[in-house]
Amino acid sequence: MQYGMVIDTKRCVGCNACTLACKMVNNIPDNVFWTRALTVGGDMPDIPSGVYPDVSMKYVTVSCQHCENPACAKVCPVGATYRDESTGIVRQDYDKCIGCRMCMAACPYTGVRSFNWEEPKYAVDHAIGDADIPKHQKHVVEKCTFCYQRQARGEVPACMDLCPARARHYGDFDDPDSEVSQLIREREYMQLLPEMGTSPSVYYLV
Repeated sequence: MQYGMVIDTKRCVGCNACTLACKMVNNIPDNVFWTRALTVGGDMPDIPSGVYPDVSMKYVTVSCQHCENPACAKVCPVGATYRDESTGIVRQDYDKCIGCRMCMAACPYTGVRSFNWEEPKYAVDHAIGDADIPKHQKHVVEKCTFCYQRQARGEVPACMDLCPARARHYGDFDDPDSEVSQLIREREYMQLLPEMGTSPSVYYLV
């Protein structure tokens, strides 16, 4: 299997509901985000490029690309970053991570990983989100997991579940009849930095 995501940039409105859903469900520490909506337009968020009336703007949501050929896994000296062969999801084993941050250096997708320099801090004094997520730890690297804990229960990632524009689609690219396989057959798409040879499993419909 090769699970991945198709994101329709024509439907995405940059609301960051995916960002918040991800943060809540995975109990992500303060000042850390595993996914974010970037503006393709002007120099600032939510600013179009061009001069009225010839302006344009769209959004690209960026997180771990769950590559089929992940550069991060190749450089991890302890196997803490690895590709789950049963799902194709690139995962992190916090208990194995030694905090060397080699995966962050090797990943061509800037900003999709974070490092906990200190003991994780939270806005509330109790854990939130799914009960079966691993505990966040000091001195480890973290990133999007495609909510593999939800997938184990037959559910989709939280970012897709909460997207009000229904811009996100999740499924198995190895299944030619899956919705994601059909979408990239029928629609024009792009991938981020395909020239790096990582074969990302996130496709952006354009």
